Amino acid sequence: MRVPVVQHRARRRALRWRVLWAGGEVLCTVGVLLLLLVVHQLWWTNREARAGAERKVEALEREWGAGTATAPLSDGASGGGSGSGADSAGGSSGTSSGTSASAASSTYGKGGGTGQRPATDPRPRWSQAYAIITIPRLDLRAPIAEGVGKQDVLNKGYVGHYPGTQQPGQAGNFALAGHRNTHGEPFRYLNHLRTHDTVEVETRAAVYTYVVDKILPQTSAQDGGVIRPVPRSTTEPAYGYSQPGYYITLTTCTPEYTSRYRLVVWGKLVSMRPR
Repeated sequence: MRVPVVQHRARRRALRWRVLWAGGEVLCTVGVLLLLLVVHQLWWTNREARAGAERKVEALEREWGAGTATAPLSDGASGGGSGSGADSAGGSSGTSSGTSASAASSTYGKGGGTGQRPATDPRPRWSQAYAIITIPRLDLRAPIAEGVGKQDVLNKGYVGHYPGTQQPGQAGNFALAGHRNTHGEPFRYLNHLRTHDTVEVETRAAVYTYVVDKILPQTSAQDGGVIRPVPRSTTEPAYGYSQPGYYITLTTCTPEYTSRYRLVVWGKLVSMRPR
């Protein structure tokens, strides 16, 4: 009777194949999970944030049309701290109280609306949506909320207002931030703006029109000079202003899908019309 001989080499070969097969299954599973994560970040968050932002714009328009109040308002300075978002630039700089856009309408002459003093917009509370930004060149219409925190503002697809900078139509710098990618990405194509393009900001009291004047293609994420009352880059000092005025600043991340640098667009107030 012959005794079968155990083929150790064959057994080792079979074991290696089983290990490789199991490893391949693990890699495929990880790949599918990563793909789902990418789909969630690049598609689902955009879909949800855009839908939410559109609903907020419609809600603001209904409230203003009906003359009803928005969320409760603070009776002091904007609260909640400055927050920090991936698309915000530097730290906010303190500003003076400024003047209303009624002065701007006479200062800038043509296109200044009726010249009537608009009703005063109350100070918004932290993360409250209180204005609408419209940029025809980008086919953009999005809510503006107080603060630049990710969870409370930017990840909702909103454009965020830097606390400590001026409000629409006031003398000084009305500074905003928005996501370049994911979560609604309202500033995805901010790099497409050109000088003389218009940016419109609508509040309960008035509609303010700014015209793009200067563009800083890239600066440090810590360049707080771009949102000062008289904006000028601290890392690229050739870009910015030297005289007080009525400015708007738009900031977002650059290059796309990174948060290493900031793209900055500046504009000047040219007209105001009361609602």
